[in-house]
Amino acid sequence: MTAGDEALVLAAVEQARLLRRRELSSRELIDACLDRIARRNPRLWAFVEVAARRARWAAAAKDREITRAVRRGEQDRLPPFCGVPIAIKDLNFVRGLFTRMGSRNFPRMWSPVDDNTAAQLRRGGFVIVGKLATSEFGALPVTEPDIHPPTRNPWMPAYSAGGSSGGSGSAVASGMLAVAQGSDGAGSIRIPAAFNGIYGIKPSRGRVANAYGLPDRDILYTCGPLSRCVDDAAALLDVMAGVTVGTPHWLRAPEVAYAQAAKLPLPRLRVRLSTSAPVDVTVHPAWTAAARAAARVLADAGHDVDEVEMADGTVDEFIPLYQNQLARVPRARLDRLQPATRWLVEHGRQVSHAQARRIFLDMSRRVHAWVGDADVVITPTVVGPPPAIGAWQALDGEAAFRAAAVYGVFTAVFNLSGQPAASVPVGLSAEGFPIGVQVVGREGRDDRVLAVSRVLEAAFPRSVTIAPEPTARAG
Repeated sequence: MTAGDEALVLAAVEQARLLRRRELSSRELIDACLDRIARRNPRLWAFVEVAARRARWAAAAKDREITRAVRRGEQDRLPPFCGVPIAIKDLNFVRGLFTRMGSRNFPRMWSPVDDNTAAQLRRGGFVIVGKLATSEFGALPVTEPDIHPPTRNPWMPAYSAGGSSGGSGSAVASGMLAVAQGSDGAGSIRIPAAFNGIYGIKPSRGRVANAYGLPDRDILYTCGPLSRCVDDAAALLDVMAGVTVGTPHWLRAPEVAYAQAAKLPLPRLRVRLSTSAPVDVTVHPAWTAAARAAARVLADAGHDVDEVEMADGTVDEFIPLYQNQLARVPRARLDRLQPATRWLVEHGRQVSHAQARRIFLDMSRRVHAWVGDADVVITPTVVGPPPAIGAWQALDGEAAFRAAAVYGVFTAVFNLSGQPAASVPVGLSAEGFPIGVQVVGREGRDDRVLAVSRVLEAAFPRSVTIAPEPTARAG
């Protein structure tokens, strides 16, 4: 086993430390990463494009940059993740790579520039090794587009890795990467994090600049980190939010970097626990029990916990707003889209901006009123185990979306409110499925979500954080 192989199992922040000390070279780490991708990706299909030659060239440049910094005694001035591998979701634009958005609508859309997200990650020192699979236009909580095989859960390859950041979740859980970028419009970071047994945080609205430069005060989605530990996610959020490199977005900047804030002692918190779904769906008892166990940890630590019914709302209320957001994808041809995406886009074109904004403001107001004076909300992240691969393949567009929407009933409401929300892995079910618990904070209090997540991470330690490598190709 090489030094790069051994480093792959480490946290990204630890990989960065080894690189700064020159105990490991970026080229060694990137080579090991690419070898792991070559071995595991054909079974899981987390990556849709691997930029091996570009990554090796970039790694060599990072090694030279680190060497110069060491000679000058300026290691502390290096970007925080100098030489560490990362990959970008295929909804984003990366210089020199293709963007497909999980769709036959954009089969070979080559980008000459980085979008805001990719550019910020480069400023953080990362080496971009490729593009990660997404559902078509990021619309569904499973990653099964027409243009490539389905993205599989490394713990249970017959089941979904989730979506729309399914490639990100599968890549991190399988050990191909320590961290990955994702985006979340109704749970698309938190759902794959929960399904794959890793950590994922959707930042507050306005915390991370919109990837495409759009005004984002009424946009549901934002980019954020997926990782195997809270410390990695906190340090990655520092980069993405412009706290340690670049410039913070319009939301008020934190007083201290998230990597430090996550480790600070918590004040006594008002915690709201809810395990009942806001729609008519049964939550699996093991997932309910996990959320209650997480709340007990906080209660035992001296926080005030109150169990209540979930915020009211219906899928039918949310659908026109979600349709309108999907209909904003430019140059989308209905005849090239999958049934669920086609149904969303076609009907979204009939929803006016004014109508969508009324829905957004009304539902957001109701969520904030329900949260009230609570500092933290605890819920299951999802209602139960992931669906089997192809579970909705035979359904028409509307039926497929409604079946999928069940998995976002605990997550989508906090895209409306703009609050930071994370999924924390707390163990495995009796059948071997990872279970995640959602932690939600007040708008702008990403630091508190990270700190509570870190408490829960310590309370539910996992002896294995990388899914075992399957011995046979998944069917």
